[in-house]
Amino acid sequence: MPVTRTAAGPRRRPPLSDLVVSLAGALFVLAGAAGLVPGPAAVALAVAGGSALACVRLAWLAGAPPGPPAAAPPAERPGATAAPDPPEPAVARPTGRRARRVALSRRVAGILDVAVLAAGLTVAVLPLSDPVHRLPVAVTGLAFTTPLYAVALLRLPGRSRLSGAERLSRAVDVMALGLSLVFAGWVLLPAGPVPPAARAASVGGALALAVLLVAAVAERRRRPGAALCHAGTAATLGGLALLVVLLACTAPDRALLAVAPPLLAGALLTAAGARRTAVGERPRTGVAPAAWPGLTAPAGIAALAAGHHLWTVGQFTAPEIALGLSVIPPMVVREVLAAADHRRRAERLAASEARLRLLAGGGEWPADAPPADRGELVRVLARRTGGALLVVDLHGVDGTSVLDGPVLAEVVHRLRSGSGPGDLVARLTDTEFAVLTDLGPVPAYALGIRLLAALAEPCPRPGGASRIRASIGLAETTGGDPGDVLRQADLARRRAVQLGRDRVEWYDAYLEEQLVRRLDLERELPGAVARGELDLVYQPVLALADRQPVGTEALLRWRSPALGTVLPAELLPVAADLDLLGEVGRWVLDRACRQLAAWSEGGRELWMAVNVTPRELAAPDFVARTATALAAYDVPPERLVVEVAEPAVARELSTVVARLAGLRSLGVRTALDDFRAEHASLAQLRRLPIDLLKVGPHLVGPGADGQRPLIDVVANLGDRLGLEVVVEGLESDAQVAGARRAGCRYGQGFALARPAPAERVEAWFEEFPSTSR
Repeated sequence: MPVTRTAAGPRRRPPLSDLVVSLAGALFVLAGAAGLVPGPAAVALAVAGGSALACVRLAWLAGAPPGPPAAAPPAERPGATAAPDPPEPAVARPTGRRARRVALSRRVAGILDVAVLAAGLTVAVLPLSDPVHRLPVAVTGLAFTTPLYAVALLRLPGRSRLSGAERLSRAVDVMALGLSLVFAGWVLLPAGPVPPAARAASVGGALALAVLLVAAVAERRRRPGAALCHAGTAATLGGLALLVVLLACTAPDRALLAVAPPLLAGALLTAAGARRTAVGERPRTGVAPAAWPGLTAPAGIAALAAGHHLWTVGQFTAPEIALGLSVIPPMVVREVLAAADHRRRAERLAASEARLRLLAGGGEWPADAPPADRGELVRVLARRTGGALLVVDLHGVDGTSVLDGPVLAEVVHRLRSGSGPGDLVARLTDTEFAVLTDLGPVPAYALGIRLLAALAEPCPRPGGASRIRASIGLAETTGGDPGDVLRQADLARRRAVQLGRDRVEWYDAYLEEQLVRRLDLERELPGAVARGELDLVYQPVLALADRQPVGTEALLRWRSPALGTVLPAELLPVAADLDLLGEVGRWVLDRACRQLAAWSEGGRELWMAVNVTPRELAAPDFVARTATALAAYDVPPERLVVEVAEPAVARELSTVVARLAGLRSLGVRTALDDFRAEHASLAQLRRLPIDLLKVGPHLVGPGADGQRPLIDVVANLGDRLGLEVVVEGLESDAQVAGARRAGCRYGQGFALARPAPAERVEAWFEEFPSTSR
């Protein structure tokens, strides 16, 4: 028996004819790129096939009878040049309103036929025209086709009146996308004076693209045929506007090949959309609007354009900065409108649920009912297609159990009070809760901040109050697998805990990469010392007066077979969290002392600098361990330098002072690394028992307002306090010269010597007749 194909049937594949002309167009473009065909001729040939095919289809649609087609259009009949599509099933001749829609679609197809023909002729005459006449031809073609497309799109059947909120939302979307495209077109034009035609085409084309693309996305589910017509118009007008810009800027002929793909695609999309509307396409009702990246698309376009401009030009003019900043307000307004819409939907949903419960005899949900569990949260997540999930991790700060008795009830009350009426509060574990909301990502982040503030207030309990700290992870719900959403929110929560708690963290792909990397480090680091995976490289320290080596700094490297080389900035935080700093620090001190002893046996009187953290210094046996390592390798104490970074000293200043004093009592020299020359740094410098002061190269440059470099001040201060100043990070001869002029004795950096394994450093020492201090 025959099977009738319905509108909800499977999506049809593109006709073979479309694929053939697309392939032919691609071949002509490649031939033009390879120089086998002149650029204008390659564009004309690439677009000609698609325009001809689209014009034949549109002409047939415009002249077809009001009933359903009894046969395929001429260009698609069996035996013709192009392959046919399957014939449409025979149905009754339309009457009434549908007949009027069909007649209107035929008239629209006729207008679109003229517009496609005009666009195709515009590029067809380019290779036949003198170069000086090509720009007027392109401008004329753009000026002629634009009103034709506008009239055709405005007369497409099935348009519906939008509410005030929908009109405002669409206007904001158009403004955001339009301003981002205008900014992109503005900054991507060549530097220097821009011809008026190019500027007008880029601005006008960007605004037209924004209107058409937003309309195409908005109509994609409700009127697919109209959406295809909008997309085809956007591609065609965009290609013609690009052609005007290229010709006005006298771009080379090969650059004109960029207009071929959008013009070819525009013609085929226009014909495909007109074919769907020609049979009286009835707008679909009750369908959800198509989702599109209305926030990230404008931001991404503007960011990419700005990055390219910075790469090629290097700076922005004042109008360009103002134009770039103008992209931000529409995006903010869009999020505000989205938040208001979500709130209205949540209120309607809550009211509907309340009515259903009342009808079922259950009444309203009690305010003091326990929160939902994980299973209920997963079931609700599976039905959600938008919104956000917040995972709240609670930590006690006063030594009490966080969620005992009254504290649990108070926490649940605050989560519910801070959330909206349509939000779901669920308990995941003893100390973790989840809040599922319909809000967009930005309002959901604001909700997380409010929940943090609410939970930070002391919780009353018998005998006093309990204080709570919280970490919140946020992930968007996209209608995907609930397990993925929960995992993403939990990864964001872990990141918030790692960054110090009392904060809200978003989930993104980069965050997941960081957390996966962190998990890999935590898995591989235990046992790295026993497996022999740690290594030291050494960077020489030179006397600036004669460029003779006087010492080295031991730099830690973890040569992991699974993770590659891991630097201290990534290794040490993980070691601290796993309580492995002591084990790693003992290995570094032992290996450094052993290497220093080997170099001393060769007659080289060098010092060896070892970096330690305040947490390592705080260990009660640190001084004793240092003395043991020196005695084990018979190293003179004055040849060892223990460095501690200045930014980390302030947190444990008294302990650091005591340990550094203990080291100096052994004869070990001490150094303050990464000295910042700020007021607080200068104030605590007198308290620290140190021998060396290490500063960065940023102090070597000229001071503010023409004052002398800060390195002069630091060098004078070092002389007054009896400290030797070492300038590290020197990467140019100018920096080396500046440090030497300031009176600094020592320096290290790539301009002097790079870090290297012991064998290479030892070979480098052979170039110097003496390495004594």
